[in-house]
Amino acid sequence: MREEEKKRSSLNKFFKKRWVFPAIYLASAALLISMIFWYQTAGNNTADKAKLTEEGKELTGMHDNDTVIEVNQSFENVSVPVKNQDEVDYVTQFYDSNASMDEQEAALIVDGNKYRPNMGIDIAMKDGSEFEVLASLSGKVTAVRNDSLLGNVIEVEHDNGVKTIYQSVKDMQVKSGDAVKQGQVLAKSGTSQLNKEAKNHVHFEIRKDNTALNPLDFFGQPFTAFENVDKEAADTEKQEDASGETEQDPAAGDSEQQETDADNDGQSQETDSHEEDQSNQMINE
Repeated sequence: MREEEKKRSSLNKFFKKRWVFPAIYLASAALLISMIFWYQTAGNNTADKAKLTEEGKELTGMHDNDTVIEVNQSFENVSVPVKNQDEVDYVTQFYDSNASMDEQEAALIVDGNKYRPNMGIDIAMKDGSEFEVLASLSGKVTAVRNDSLLGNVIEVEHDNGVKTIYQSVKDMQVKSGDAVKQGQVLAKSGTSQLNKEAKNHVHFEIRKDNTALNPLDFFGQPFTAFENVDKEAADTEKQEDASGETEQDPAAGDSEQQETDADNDGQSQETDSHEEDQSNQMINE
């Protein structure tokens, strides 16, 4: 009994102190404020996450039922745009300004009375049969157009200014704006008026910053190989300008030179005649 009385007495003395009740009040108020703040914060975070999700869908145009095509170009190796590359021939090679005369001549396309340098390679089956044309790299289709001279064209854009071009195709399976994966069927091989000698084939080009590159140099190479391209060594504009120059008519040049010489001779004769007249006048005087 005495121990219980001592405990009650000490407890009464504790509560009689002036700072006890204010301290208890402040602690309770702080705890209550903390609980209210935590509850409001948790509710706002949930609402913000939902709002961000909806806004993200509006910005990207994606919805829950949309299909996402994953494109990992940096990890892809450039592939030949056919299913069985061992069954094809490269009927027309890429025109290289540094190649030998014979190689350059073989890479020229005869267009009536003109010779055009081949800015890609022409691929055909060894047996001449029709084949499916595949995407050499993943990317986005930027152009699909009918062209009677080139035999229809598909252009696919990739990262870092790289573009692949497929000409002389038919039965095109894609449209502008489509995202395509490497190996996806784009069209079927066909013919073109520009290169009739190639018969059924696909004309394939690789360009970086609009500079034509030799596809054979990049087949099997990683996409990062385009970062090391020497633009000066593969300057398409120089090649096309050089091939587009027309030869001057030697006879016309000779004629102009003859006219110039004749004018000079006439001026010289007039000068001599004038000097002779002056000399005769002095003698007579």
